[in-house]
Amino acid sequence: MGPMGMRPHRRGGLRFYVYSILQQSPRNGAEVIDQIEMVSQGWWRPSPGSIYPLLDEMQQEGIIRKRDDGKYELTEKSRQGFEWPWGMSMKQPRNVGEMIVEINSYISYIEDLSKSDKSKIAPHIDALKNIRDRLAIILGS
Repeated sequence: MGPMGMRPHRRGGLRFYVYSILQQSPRNGAEVIDQIEMVSQGWWRPSPGSIYPLLDEMQQEGIIRKRDDGKYELTEKSRQGFEWPWGMSMKQPRNVGEMIVEINSYISYIEDLSKSDKSKIAPHIDALKNIRDRLAIILGS
């Protein structure tokens, strides 16, 4: 159990962490993931497939906004009062459209890492190129 008896792997718990982290300072998605891992003392590291859709959702709700530098920050609306939809749960992608959304989340994570810590990507350059080539074949490019 996480703070206040919440289960952090639930969507409401993740919202709590993201909101709390962004109260401290603006961060990009990769930094949010790293901060959650640090705050949980390494026992939990949310996936990009959890973080980026949540950041998009919170942005659409007007809770956070994405700055020009790619970092998210709380909006004035969220500073004045924030409602917690605790009952929401994470779901796994069930169709190609949902899988593409999740893949896009991972790409956003890799983009953030390329801006903040390229050393985490460097060992995986060949695998990323392989993925690029496979997608090019699928797309007929």
